[in-house]
Amino acid sequence: MLSIATLWIPFTLIASLGQVARNAMQRSLTARLGTWGATNIRFLFGFPFSLLFLAAVLLASGDKLPWPPASFWPWLLLGALSQIVGTGLMLLAMTDRSFVVTTAYLKTEAIQTAVFGFVFLGDQLTGMKLIAILVATIGVVVTALRPGGEKGFAELKPTVTGLVAAASFALSAVGYRGAIISLQGTSFVTAATTTLVWGLFLQTLLLTIYLVWRAPGVLKAILSLWRPSMLAGFTGAFASQFWFLAFALTAAANVRTLALVEVLFAQAVSYYSFKQPMSLREVSGIVLIVGGVALLIAV
Repeated sequence: MLSIATLWIPFTLIASLGQVARNAMQRSLTARLGTWGATNIRFLFGFPFSLLFLAAVLLASGDKLPWPPASFWPWLLLGALSQIVGTGLMLLAMTDRSFVVTTAYLKTEAIQTAVFGFVFLGDQLTGMKLIAILVATIGVVVTALRPGGEKGFAELKPTVTGLVAAASFALSAVGYRGAIISLQGTSFVTAATTTLVWGLFLQTLLLTIYLVWRAPGVLKAILSLWRPSMLAGFTGAFASQFWFLAFALTAAANVRTLALVEVLFAQAVSYYSFKQPMSLREVSGIVLIVGGVALLIAV
């Protein structure tokens, strides 16, 4: 039976599955709304669901609604803004001819999260955990590469784009964990959910203002597609809820390393749904991912 300290493992797995579903829904809306319009859906339509989650948590736990201390806000800003920057750079990479190489650099997020978590939060990571993170990350990079893609590693742009995007997502994870653990005197569930509400509110506010300023037609289109957007918003808020619950219980690096199993989910879909055979390189990468994740959990 799992203890509270190990609940981050199922929380992360549930969040990973929810994120895969959310990404699929967002992709289906990108053609009609554009990249930033589809991105704003996860915030604009996810925010109301986060309020419902918080109401349910407060009702079930009996906790009082916590008012965040002054130390909460810098962490929240770091988490929310870094996530937006990382998303923008990732979208930029999708239009770059070296996308595969950039994607490989993006997968250094777990390593960078470990470094930032140690520097900013004092998260203690043993040597074995660091080895596990490194092994799993190498596995993802190996799996992500495609024949001929290694040529792009000599180019500066995909290197910078990928590493900065990964750093942004790593800082986002550390920022959100910092905000969550700054909420003292309440349960970890209430702290995580409260942080989710404030984070989605801030991101909704910023991106909506941006769309009103630069693309008001996109905002109208988002509202006209409220039915599919509502489902995408729910899956996004659902996934984020479990990410934050995991961040409340363990170092962000542990969560982001275990989250690399998303690659396994994607490979499984490709293999079973599209009958796409796996190459020796992909099999080798998967073995490294599984080995790294297994070591992370074991130690």
